[in-house]
Amino acid sequence: MADYDLLVLGAGNAGIAAANAALKAGWSVAVVEKRDVGGTCPLRGCVPKKVLVAAAQTFDVISRADRQQVSVKDPSLEWAKLIEHKHGFIEGVSDEMKSSIEKRGAKVLAGKGRFVGPTTIELDGKRIEARKIVIATGSKPRSLPFPGAKHLLTSDDLLELRNQPTSAVFIGAGVISLEFSHVLARAGVHVSILEADERPLSSMENSAVAQLIKASDKLGIKLITSAKVTGIERKQTGFSVQYLCDGENQAIEAEIVVNGAGRIADIDELNLNAAGIEHDHGIKVDEYLRSVSNPHVWVAGDALSNSPQLSPVATYEGQIAGNNLLNGDLQKPDYHPIPSCVFTVPALAQVGYTEVKARDLGLSFETKENDMTSWRSARMHAEDVAYAKVLIDKNSDQILGAHLLGHQAAELIHLFAFAIKHGVTARAMKETVYAYPTFTSDIKFLV
Repeated sequence: MADYDLLVLGAGNAGIAAANAALKAGWSVAVVEKRDVGGTCPLRGCVPKKVLVAAAQTFDVISRADRQQVSVKDPSLEWAKLIEHKHGFIEGVSDEMKSSIEKRGAKVLAGKGRFVGPTTIELDGKRIEARKIVIATGSKPRSLPFPGAKHLLTSDDLLELRNQPTSAVFIGAGVISLEFSHVLARAGVHVSILEADERPLSSMENSAVAQLIKASDKLGIKLITSAKVTGIERKQTGFSVQYLCDGENQAIEAEIVVNGAGRIADIDELNLNAAGIEHDHGIKVDEYLRSVSNPHVWVAGDALSNSPQLSPVATYEGQIAGNNLLNGDLQKPDYHPIPSCVFTVPALAQVGYTEVKARDLGLSFETKENDMTSWRSARMHAEDVAYAKVLIDKNSDQILGAHLLGHQAAELIHLFAFAIKHGVTARAMKETVYAYPTFTSDIKFLV
């Protein structure tokens, strides 16, 4: 006889969402967590990172204040105090989340669970069986296979770094590297980024990324592309990072070196083979988030082989997995209308198709591209960067994709996400009456 109706591995966004669905249905639920209840987003990811980004945004506004006839002398971003300030947003959060799910009826079990059968895990020497299992163990930093990789810091380490470094090198120009770079640069840190590919953020719109690279360069961030790191050596005052670029061996020195090469599914310790769970870089599932090889197992969040690795998506997938394991294969995740954002300063946001993807799909569309820095709304706020590209289907007049940089991109993108999800046409967006003057009122000129 099963010990629980549902066993959830991982108490982050995805796991808690799946557990809540089962608890509402009256199921007995156990949640196994090897670290802290709450997971990456509220404790080591989105929330604490955004505290740092918010400070960088304020610093950015102050740096342009003279254009709005406001005098501010010698502003500085105080790193150590900012890290301490960040702690106020995460202290007690894990305990609160643990208490909340326990009050709803879940049993929270601390430790590392590993499979010993299709529906059985072992935890601290004890075997636990469940009728159904959700794997929501999240992700971890990708390990890098070169000498000296042990010297790399992770984003977790950066969020706890009390002493501001004088210089930093990021390995990989992904979201994490770019976001932290924009904060560190404004604190006066000399920042370099080594990217193995020809350009960063390959899944995002080329032209928008190009604008972000320009903004980063203006901030003093040195981006080196097509750079393959070959090793890291400790020096007296920091580290030397060796890399191959343009056929030549080169090196760059910095006080700290950060692994920004992305994250991978955290599934290595689960002993998945014992449960017959097929996996490679993540766990393979069908279109309903059910394991393709073990019908008792569902997966949500970054443990998936094809996860977008976004916190709201993890919650969304957890809800879908929970509903499907309760009611059968009823719901499939639809990622197309889900927005994503790179919280640089300025922020880069997108939803829907890129121009390349739309062409590959053979869609007939119109591209509307705008540099809004000369627009009244941008000038009022002394914006240096304000860019938009919107793709509109020529046949249906529906929005296919939107790509924004600056100009409150992280907020405005949600109107485009709503339009894509619900089939709102460009004409309808134009005809909507908006409060004026606002950034949102510019939408009618973007479509």
